[in-house]
Amino acid sequence: MPLHIPPALLHRRFRLLWAGLAISVAGSQMQLWALLWHIRTLTDQPIAIGGIGLARVVPIIVFSLVGGALADTFNRRQVLFVTQSVMALVALTLAWLTFQGRIELWHIYLLTAIQATAIAFDLPARQALVPNLIPAEILPNAFSMQSIAFEVGAIVGPALSGMVIAYLGQGYTYLINAISFGAVIIALALIGPVTQTVAGEKRPEVSLKAIKEGVRFILSQPIILSSMVLDFFATFFSSANTLLPFFAQDILKVGAVEYGWLSAAQAMGAMAAALVISQLQAIRRQGPIFLYSVVAFGLATIAFGLARNFWVAMAALALIGASDSVSMIIRNTIRQLQTPDHLRGRMTSINMIFFQGGPQLGELEAGVVAQLFSVPVAIVSGGIGCIVAVGWIARRWPQLRSYNGDEPIVAGEQ
Repeated sequence: MPLHIPPALLHRRFRLLWAGLAISVAGSQMQLWALLWHIRTLTDQPIAIGGIGLARVVPIIVFSLVGGALADTFNRRQVLFVTQSVMALVALTLAWLTFQGRIELWHIYLLTAIQATAIAFDLPARQALVPNLIPAEILPNAFSMQSIAFEVGAIVGPALSGMVIAYLGQGYTYLINAISFGAVIIALALIGPVTQTVAGEKRPEVSLKAIKEGVRFILSQPIILSSMVLDFFATFFSSANTLLPFFAQDILKVGAVEYGWLSAAQAMGAMAAALVISQLQAIRRQGPIFLYSVVAFGLATIAFGLARNFWVAMAALALIGASDSVSMIIRNTIRQLQTPDHLRGRMTSINMIFFQGGPQLGELEAGVVAQLFSVPVAIVSGGIGCIVAVGWIARRWPQLRSYNGDEPIVAGEQ
């Protein structure tokens, strides 16, 4: 079957945002993996990884609900101009401190917290903006393309991070990331004004009432709620990537360049899966596929924790990425299609607490387990915990097991 241009890319405004994100994600992923490597050079204690998780999760918990209400109140495009600029400044500060030779762990934690605060406002606005750029019927395709953009960046960024660290120096990973944010800012400028829907005649406000409205909506939607809870537990237990610098240096005995390729392996598998899904006109039996993909995620995590060979570890990480990509595309499609436009920002912000809180708290848990036992034990036990969580959620919310994907869509309702 010949490849065709994905329908979402036929829409100019989405195409601009997609291209900008692909470039920016490459820079962000370069910084993420370089930051973890940087921490390993500053300390040999795995518990230090837990500090990063804490620095990321606290701002998400504190600000994400406000960020969601703001995305439903103010122009989402304008919000993104501000958040992208703040994240560029954080990267520049990391670069300056590193070039000056003055950077310490507390600098990394503080700047990570500032960036996480910006993300708490950025992600709800960015995710809620996508349905405003394309017709609802091609939204699954748009999310598969977003996944591809993310995975392309997540392959290029980590692979480059190892080479940039090895041949140019740590500081240049942060500098390049700061420059990459310009791609999204330029894309937003070229997109032009974007219309978004509000509820009723009155302009909504950023208020406790608006936040409660979003929470009540999520609690009334078992399919959305169950997908969020599963997302939390899966990422909480299976945080293999956060321990990768320790696994690479202490278990596999490899250097920065090999670490870069290990960091990119998940994205390679994820992009392969996203490319396959982008060629599908429709996905049915979405609930069962979602559950099976998370089980595969846990099994691949266990395989990675048991690996003692570089290529076996690469293969296991690629399987982790492929299964996570399938899961991410389906859960994003479910949530966006089953949420009215005037609630999408708040829905995404609540979801942030689950899908950002899971891995960040998981980093803290993984660091503690690795410190008390070992890095492999932390990874393998996490994979087992992920599989157990799937069984519990499938039993607790049977609606998810039978969800097909062609149920009534409420996205256009007011």
